[in-house]
Amino acid sequence: MSRYTGPRVKVLRALGLDLPGLSRKTMQDRNQPPGQHGARKVASKKSEFGLQLLEKQKLRYNYGLTEKQLRRVVADAKKARGATGENMVQLLERRLDNMVFRAGFAPTIPAARQLVAHGHFQLNGRRVTIPSIRLRVGDSFAPGTAAAKLDMIRATLEAPSLERPEWIGFDAATLTARVNHLPGGDAAPFPLDLQRIVEYYATRM
Repeated sequence: MSRYTGPRVKVLRALGLDLPGLSRKTMQDRNQPPGQHGARKVASKKSEFGLQLLEKQKLRYNYGLTEKQLRRVVADAKKARGATGENMVQLLERRLDNMVFRAGFAPTIPAARQLVAHGHFQLNGRRVTIPSIRLRVGDSFAPGTAAAKLDMIRATLEAPSLERPEWIGFDAATLTARVNHLPGGDAAPFPLDLQRIVEYYATRM
């Protein structure tokens, strides 16, 4: 399954919550599922599978992954020490495109991914073009000299989508962000039932 490029608010309405990584827009003005019978879907009761799928889709759409990429993250999370669900969130939050977003350089993760893919960011002083790189404690990243003047980066730094988390340090003078420590399993900026995601993949991997 490919990465989603369709209407973003439609996804928010289908999932029933705002995903800051996907869009700065909100579903609150139309807070029912999309479609002619959206109001009825609100009242209908979901099966356990439906609830598991819903939680999984929150992760997939917020972080902008294909199903294949998300399965890879789940596999890595299972191999690591600790709770699989919390490991999943940590691995996703450590992606460079997400870090660029959470540090306040881009309004959404898709925008951050595009900035990285076009070579506008440096990681530890070296130009990078791979959005999926996982950062470690002590890694620093910043826009290149020319990129620091881009209107989108300047505007987002003045009005970020989210408050910068404490595990990302920021030097306003040099526009450099640094990973102070790894994010926790509760780092996702939206409500999430991790156990249901683990259960969803338990019989599918």
